[in-house]
Amino acid sequence: MTIGIICAIPEELGHLQGLLEGPGDTVIAGRTFASGMLDGHAVVLVGAGIGKVNTAMTATLLAQHFGVRLIIFSGVAGGLDPALHIGDVVIADRTLQHDAGWIADERIHTYQAGHVPFFNPTERLGYAVAGDLVRRVERALEGIGLEPLSDEAGGDGRAPVITFGTILSGDQFLNCELTRIRLFRELGGKAIEMEGGALGQVCEAFGIPHLDIRALSDLAGAESNHDFAAFVHEVAASSATILRRILGVV
Repeated sequence: MTIGIICAIPEELGHLQGLLEGPGDTVIAGRTFASGMLDGHAVVLVGAGIGKVNTAMTATLLAQHFGVRLIIFSGVAGGLDPALHIGDVVIADRTLQHDAGWIADERIHTYQAGHVPFFNPTERLGYAVAGDLVRRVERALEGIGLEPLSDEAGGDGRAPVITFGTILSGDQFLNCELTRIRLFRELGGKAIEMEGGALGQVCEAFGIPHLDIRALSDLAGAESNHDFAAFVHEVAASSATILRRILGVV
């Protein structure tokens, strides 16, 4: 059966498009779904655009029109965990929409998307990735070596590390050190992006597993807009490398 692969931006998509063999394109809702073989595995590759709505719509189309058995998001993110560096990779064992909740005292209090505590309360927060899937991915990545960032991209010879944990999603680009600290402290997110939480919500509704693989293009602080532009293309290659490594076990 087919695996759906979503990227948000051209810098992410470009690392995979040229590797797709025998693609057949289908255009739906302004999106080009390229069906073909990637390293011997049947996939549908699509650029969704940025944000949760774009991802939710694209994931729904993958589920309904292409009958995919799994959807993987491959791309970049901002780092929240201060122990991580630009170029490191976070693979989600849970995705969470940090901008869903209720607003009080001039800030948002995160709650499960689609719920509010006084109407349809829940103890859940986020969308867990199946534990057996995470374990298969971990085993497949044992011993993998990722290329250090180039000198041009500010590399210091340090090889990127791969870690697993919570990835936060919201429809904002985070360029605030204080918010970065708060989100890491309160929600335990290792990385932050704009799509994975919506992917988790849609995949749960369809009963389809999901994965979110993110290489850190910035550290989600005061200089994240500059860092993103400088590093996005190069670090996106790491996410694509990992995706190709795990296709045989997912």
